[in-house]
Amino acid sequence: MTTRITLPIVAASGRKWEEMGVFPPEKMFRGATELTLDSKGRLVLPTRYRERVAERCGGKLILTIHPGGECLLIYPLPDWEELERKLMRLPNLRPDAQRVQRLLVGHAADLELDAHGRMLLPANLRQFAGLSRDAVLIGQGSHFELWDEARWTGRRDEWLKSKASSTDLPPELESLTL
Repeated sequence: MTTRITLPIVAASGRKWEEMGVFPPEKMFRGATELTLDSKGRLVLPTRYRERVAERCGGKLILTIHPGGECLLIYPLPDWEELERKLMRLPNLRPDAQRVQRLLVGHAADLELDAHGRMLLPANLRQFAGLSRDAVLIGQGSHFELWDEARWTGRRDEWLKSKASSTDLPPELESLTL
């Protein structure tokens, strides 16, 4: 009989990825996937993400609006709960903190994947994001962005055409090379 030992995935520092607030690469959501919403407003989560979502949250997700107003955000429940705790610790007498709390927490909706990997998107959130039929799911590491396909294509093309200079980057990204 062979004994199998499973070691935690550890970063170069010797700490677990999750302890550092970072997901190991094999647990990250990445890539862009074109999707179609059905007539009831249901979206099928791509197969390549289902196992990770099941492992991370048992198919329980949170859908909310992006504070920029262009898309929706989909978080696995545990990741959302961590973000929500941070949001609610913000000083609520500051108008900018209130704005973010009201937008993200105030519009949060619970979703659950059914046996076919579908989730029903609330009508008010679909309307907010301009979603009717064709959509794009964008992996963002710990969560997803859900865009109307035409809106996504327009913004993506705009970003690609922009002539942002290195002075437009936040200091944390100045040493980044591509």
